[in-house]
Amino acid sequence: MRRFITTSGAVLLAATLPLQAQEEDGFSLMERGAQLFFEGIQREMEPALNDLMALADDMEPALRAFISEMGPAFVELLGQIEDLSAYHPPEILPNGDIILRKKTPEEMAEENPEGEIEI
Repeated sequence: MRRFITTSGAVLLAATLPLQAQEEDGFSLMERGAQLFFEGIQREMEPALNDLMALADDMEPALRAFISEMGPAFVELLGQIEDLSAYHPPEILPNGDIILRKKTPEEMAEENPEGEIEI
């Protein structure tokens, strides 16, 4: 019986030593599981990401042309507007026109009574 207990203890000790060494040297079981999970997601998403990169490559020249044409006009518009909080949200009219209405001084005073700041 004594020999059985000693042998069982030695076997259990020998079985736990590699596990302890593995946790010290490599990843824990949770870390390895998370790593496998993210590798699986990456494999699943790779075709969609490749398609997205191809779409971005196709759209790049058109976007660059749009920015080169509209960039100066947008900067000029922002220079004229100064403070966007002084305007109502844009409205689209039935004919397709978009208008920006400037707030009256009374509306500006109502917006922040007593100097309160909305967070």
